[in-house]
Amino acid sequence: MSRKFSGDELVIASHNQGKVREIAQLLRPHVARFASAGEIGLPEPEETGTTFRENAELKALAAATASGRPALSDDSGLVVAALGGSPGIYSARWAGPGKDFRAAMERVHSELPEDAPRNAHFVCALSLAWPDGHVETVEGRVYGELTWPPRGDRGFGYDPIFVPDGFADTFGEMEPESKDRISHRADAFRRLLAACFT
Repeated sequence: MSRKFSGDELVIASHNQGKVREIAQLLRPHVARFASAGEIGLPEPEETGTTFRENAELKALAAATASGRPALSDDSGLVVAALGGSPGIYSARWAGPGKDFRAAMERVHSELPEDAPRNAHFVCALSLAWPDGHVETVEGRVYGELTWPPRGDRGFGYDPIFVPDGFADTFGEMEPESKDRISHRADAFRRLLAACFT
């Protein structure tokens, strides 16, 4: 049986402000206060896992242990079938130390053979960890296809080149509320809420 979250403050184990905003928005009805790892000066642990799940768990556990408070971590990325699953867990690293996702999107585009299928999906692993080492992890996905050139300036990361199945707009063109209903992160949050918050 899953452990239920019962505190009033949660550390979001991320230095990515776009991700922190999305997570806080999705959890606002269930948590009174949020602090991000960046705000409270926690270092970013090295992501040594080989899966989204492993990386989410190690980041959440590091933040919970260092802060003494429950911590939530997200590890997410773009999986492109025609690139053998890349960038996958290396999605952020493709953007380099400067987090240049324009360059990362260009790399995806340049590495895709012209006649390759454009299907792709986003994965989001969410881990909620407590200072005693207990951790709960769920995973969500959204499927779609890639487009070029990038469209829209909303969202973050690879959003401007991803069109979810059943839609004409990229994640970068969608209103945040629309994206929040269908995204990989929203799928993972529905699972996490059912397991740990309701």
